[in-house]
Order: sequence, then structure tokens, then C-alpha cells
Amino acid sequence: MDIADLAPHAHQVLREATLPEWPNHYRGKVRDNYDLPDGRRILITTDRISAFDRALAAIPFKGQVLTQTARFWFERTGDICPNHVLAYPDPNVVIGRRLTILPVEIVVRGYLAGTTSTSILTRYRAGERAMYGHHLPDGMRPNQRLPEAIITPTTKAFDGGHDEPLSEAEILDQGLLTAAQWRTVSEAALALFARGQEVAAERGLILADTKYEFGTDAEGNLLLADEIHTPDSSRYWFAQSYAARFEAGTAPESCDKDVVRNWVVARCDPYVDPIPEIPGAVVLETAAIYIRAYETITGERFTLPDPAEVPLERIRRNLAALV
Repeated sequence: MDIADLAPHAHQVLREATLPEWPNHYRGKVRDNYDLPDGRRILITTDRISAFDRALAAIPFKGQVLTQTARFWFERTGDICPNHVLAYPDPNVVIGRRLTILPVEIVVRGYLAGTTSTSILTRYRAGERAMYGHHLPDGMRPNQRLPEAIITPTTKAFDGGHDEPLSEAEILDQGLLTAAQWRTVSEAALALFARGQEVAAERGLILADTKYEFGTDAEGNLLLADEIHTPDSSRYWFAQSYAARFEAGTAPESCDKDVVRNWVVARCDPYVDPIPEIPGAVVLETAAIYIRAYETITGERFTLPDPAEVPLERIRRNLAALV
């Protein structure tokens, strides 16, 4: 989809999803959540884009892309790990079981990549070789494939906090997870990542890395939460151009939110400096990339709505049917 196709829809941005008629509102970096008395949670994915522990901008249709991409993957990985999903009443909304989220994010990496302070490429460039309980060899190049996929867990920071690196030993020593929980989530994460890489490869993509969140329900069952293999939680590259770009020492052709992260990093230290206003052209370019990612991953066409449609009004109307 071209930027020109998106320009008439630039105003259809869901920056927030405040619905006073629904109880127990919690606003996250990207999602607005409501907890219902019967144990269900309403998760509304907005168009906010977050990186470097900050909200950077709002990208038209990003929330719909994330929700529908996660739906694609949840439906194709339920045999590996059960998840929190109960229903999809709206393109931006999932109704899920309310979970107690585990205090560890499970990040799986297949390549030496990344731009954030917790990425293995950032730490490798700083001279580290031992990280997250793994040892990486000298002489590796940016975006090179790792000998095998590794788990690089971090703390789960809430309310805009900063994630911190962890190792398996630290997770167990600090009592963040039990040994049984760690074994279950790490085995599930590696299996989910392998499935993701397999399906992505069939679609001409490389799933370079991703993160998973797990939680427990009221009965103590461990479930996959939040989202899975979306352009926000994952790093996707186009396979066809990867080898040539790697040999030339240039960044892979991205199919995720790296376009915004790279734009910001090129202009400031995003952990210290004010974030420059992201131009409208970059916002629309990013929207086009998200839509391209959705279409490439799922094989389905993304249909733009009527330009007169107001996303929050549509969501309110669709959620009213839950009563």
C-alpha cells in the first residue's frame, strides 16, 4: 500500500481509548485495558508507538495491524502454548482472560541485532561477550545469524519503567520465577519462535527476534499473554535482500517499527534527549510498513475503512454488544 493511499486516512488515528462506561481502566504504553467483574479483560490496542521507554507518535491503523496480526499467530500456535484470547469484538480489540503477568519478559533472539540498551548488538558493540547467561564469540558482525536461538530475558517494567537484563540464574535466585515456571516458559518460547521463523520463511520474511509475555489465570494455568509475533514485539526482515545487505554491511530491509526507532536514534539519544517531532511523512511511511507487514505475514489484504469512520466510536459500538 502506497503512502498516497494512506494520506486521506491520516486523521483516523486512535491515540487513546478512554471509555468511562467501562470499569477499571488501566492505560499501558500501547493498550488501554478494562477489567470486567467476571474475570475478562478488554484490551484495546491504540495506534501509539512506543520505544526507548517512551511513546513516540501515533501511527494510523497500527493498532488494528497489531491486533489482527496477533490473532493470526495465536490461532496458529495454540497447539504449542495456550493463550489468553476469548473473543475479537472489534478489529482493535481482544477480550482475554485476566492474568497475573509474570515479572519476566522472555526475549528470543536469532540474530545479533537491535537498537535499544538491552539489545545484544548494543551490548556487543560496547565490548560485552558474556550476557544474559550466554557467551557470544568475537568477530561477529551486526545482524549476523546466531549459532542458535537464545533467550535473553529482562525484567517486566510497568508504568513506563525500564527493562533490565536478566539471566536464568538471576531469575531463579531472585525468585522471579520458579524452576518449573522457567522451564515451561523457556521451552514454550523457543518452540513458538521456531514456529514463527518457519511460517515467516514461507512468506519471504526473517523473524530475527521477538518477545513473549506469560501470565497465570485464576486457576494457576500458565498462558501466553499480550501479543505474539507482531511488528511491535518482533523484528522482521525481508529475506530476499538480507544476504546482499549483510555482505554490504547495510541494515536489513525492515518490516517492523525499526523505521521509527532508527529515525529517532539518528537524531538524538532517546534515553536522554527530548524526542524530535516525527514528521507526517515518516508517520505515513511507518503506517505503510505496518500494513505491508500484516499483508505479508497473514497473506490477507488490508482494507482501509471509510474515511468518515471514527475508530473510537466504532469500538464503543462493538463493545456495547458485550453487555
